[in-house]
Amino acid sequence: MSEQHLHATHPEIAKRLKRAEGHLRSIVEMIEAGRACVDIAQQLHAVEKAVCQAKKTLIHDHIDQCLEQAAGPVPRNQRGPIEEFKAITKYL
Repeated sequence: MSEQHLHATHPEIAKRLKRAEGHLRSIVEMIEAGRACVDIAQQLHAVEKAVCQAKKTLIHDHIDQCLEQAAGPVPRNQRGPIEEFKAITKYL
């Protein structure tokens, strides 16, 4: 396993995922209680968005911290390819 990587965004990501985890448990209860499918789908969509946002934050943090650490600091006027790379990660 690789060395431990902790970044400033990790506590917020963990908090967001724990909130989504609790929300997901509530959705299971909704299903077991026979709630309307449209209500369940709406709540599933909210959990999915929360997890996707956590993933996006993690990837962007990795690009900003780890990639730049490996490559060295990049001047603001040369960050175009990095910003473009971050933008394309929304399709992951």
